[in-house]
Parts: sequence; C-alpha cells; structure tokens
Amino acid sequence: MEHKNVLVSGASIAGPALAYWLRRHGFTVTVVERSPALREGGYKVDVRGVAVDVVERMGLLAEVRRQATDMRGGTMLNAAGRVVATLGADVIGFRDPGELEILRGDLARVLFEATGTDVEYLFDTSITEIEQRADGVRVRFTRGEPRTFDLVVGADGLHSCTRGLAFGAEESFRHDLGISVAIFSVPNHLNLDRWEMICSAPGRLANVYSVRRDENAKAQFFFRTPETGYDRRNVRQQREILTEAFAGQGWEIPRLLSALPTAPDFYFDSLSQIRMPRWSSGRVALLGDAAYCPSPASGQGTSTALVGAYVLAGELASAGGDHRVAFARYEEAMRGYVELNQKLGQEAARQMVPATRWQAWLRGVSMRMMPYLPGKDRIMEKVMKSMREAANGITLRDYSTAASIPSRIDPSSVQ
Repeated sequence: MEHKNVLVSGASIAGPALAYWLRRHGFTVTVVERSPALREGGYKVDVRGVAVDVVERMGLLAEVRRQATDMRGGTMLNAAGRVVATLGADVIGFRDPGELEILRGDLARVLFEATGTDVEYLFDTSITEIEQRADGVRVRFTRGEPRTFDLVVGADGLHSCTRGLAFGAEESFRHDLGISVAIFSVPNHLNLDRWEMICSAPGRLANVYSVRRDENAKAQFFFRTPETGYDRRNVRQQREILTEAFAGQGWEIPRLLSALPTAPDFYFDSLSQIRMPRWSSGRVALLGDAAYCPSPASGQGTSTALVGAYVLAGELASAGGDHRVAFARYEEAMRGYVELNQKLGQEAARQMVPATRWQAWLRGVSMRMMPYLPGKDRIMEKVMKSMREAANGITLRDYSTAASIPSRIDPSSVQ
C-alpha cells in the first residue's frame, strides 16, 4: 500500500467519516480541527438515499437512528402568525421511509467515536501552509511543529482553508444563491415537543423547532440578500444584518431575536455552492462541502459528504494508495451525483423563500388545500421525484476487496 499516511483537515462530518473508512482500509490517519474540541449541537441535517446505505455499511445505522431528532411534524404559518397547514415530519423534510434526520453535532459525535483511538486528532490548530514535494506534502500548522504526510484531504467546509492554500481564492469557486441563513439556540418558550413552526413572509422565512433530548429550541432564519458581502469574523455585524432583515416582522420573531445577544452558538452564512472543475491537485484532494457544497437548501450536504468519504477512501484502497489513479476515479464516480444535488440545491433555494406577497399567499393556499386535492399522492410524488433522484444518484461500489476497479480515466493524464 502506497501513501498510507493521510492528513485530513476538518472534524465535522466529512473528516471523521473519511478517517473511519481510511483506517478500515489500513491507512494511518491524522485529523486536524481548528475548534478546540468537537463542535456539539448545530442544526438538523438529513441522511438520505445511498447515504443511509453508507452509514449502514459503517455499522452505525442503529446508533444514528437512536440519536435521530424524532420530530413529529410541524405547523406552517403566514406572516401574521395564522396557521396555514399542519404536516408530518417526513413531508416537511421531503424524506422517504428509512431516511432520517439528526443534529449535525450528534452525527459528528457518532462518527468521531467510531474512529476510536485509531485516528490521531489535533484540535485547536489548522493548516497554514502546504508544500507539495515529490515524496509527500510538508504541512505547517498554527500550533505545533511542521509534519510531512503522503496525502492531504481538505474536508473543512464551505470556507475551506485547505482549498484556499492548494487551489486558490474562495471567490473563484463559491456561487451564492441570494439567500442568507442564521441559526442559534433560544429558550423553548413555545413549549415545542419535537415540533417545528415555520413562518413565511415575502423575502423571509423563520423556523423554530425543538428536538428530542434538548430543553432549548433552535431558531433558524432565511432571508433574501442580493449582496452577501459581510465579515465572516464579525459576529456583531452579522447579528445586525439579521435584526435589520427581520425588523417589523410579527408573530414570535421579535422574541426569538431577543435571544441573539446571549446565544452561545450563533451561526450566520450565505447559502452558497462550491463548483470546481477538479477536486484534486497533486497529492491534495477535497471532500464534502470543501469540494462540492450543494448548499443547505438542498438538504444533501451531509449525505454527499458521507458518500464522498466512502468513495474516496475506497478508491484509495482499491488503487493501492496511488493518488493519481484514486483521485481520478473518485471524481469519475462522484461528479454526476454531485451535479444532481447541486441542481437540486439551486431549485430549492429559488422556492424556499417566497420573493413576493403573492408567492407567499399562493404557497399558503397550496399547503392548506393539499389534503383535499384529488390526486394529492401524485402531486407529492412529483415534488419528491427530484429529491429522490439526487439522493440516489450514484451506485455504490463494494470496496471490501482489494481488487482494482476499471476506470475510463488514463492515470498518466492526471497530475
């Protein structure tokens, strides 16, 4: 096995998932994470389609189901706070039977614990320099001595520092979808029990929900933003942007926003996609949101990360660690699947926040009438079609043997 010593940047979902599979295939893995510890909590994420199969192949499906949010459903409201429709959890989340929802932090913890003591984790540090050599990659960190690895994989999210060092500025690859998102913990003053309430107004959408085993609730806000320029390190500025965007809105929004100053887990970002012509450069590759973020609007960021980790590790194993062959096969296997999910994200972003009062009213009427429409099952099936196709848009290979898998790509053409 060549190139057995692998550095993975990022300890959220993609990084620990990749570390798990690489260790299972016999690689030595180090994971570096900028946060001082594993990041707990976070928003709800979905595991759909073939990603469920990946979790099952990891032997973690029972534990992930045990940690699931166990949501019962939700209430749709108009801008005045009047009930428009009440829907089941799978309908709101566009999930098929067997698919599941879990807090990002809970899934990260399951994956982290699954790697056991076989993976080295370096917290509270990040990569500052990558120097590719003929025999490896020399890496410098914000803390600690420089080290040399055979391969480096950036699994460090939308704003990947690994991508910036090895591929260039983020602006070359990030495509904003015209919507910003904020989420933070709030007191559960609505006494929600595994329930969510979604209030939609022109250009804005607010969602508050409570999951199992959490005494607090989460408040999530989406709003249309023609320009998404802001300082990612200036939390005060981000809070001001959010407050201004929802100023004058009714229902429970003022009370939810009143929790902003003391929220310990405030998150703010644009809904964006990462689109790149290649996901590898020499001995460095990218995974998950760092390579092909479909945006949270797609509901598929977690699933594409899990599937990508399985495929990348499997291709490295089947190629005997030859990164030129493995990275090319990884992209060959994943590209179509990624394109389906990014298309889904673009379509979902256009629909999730109504742009006008008319669109908001029409959405409310449609949801209110859905249970009474003839052929409602066919209507729902049509809505689910694109989600289902994207979630299952790849055939998983069996990497349990060392047999090489034929590729249409000539390794000699890959740098």
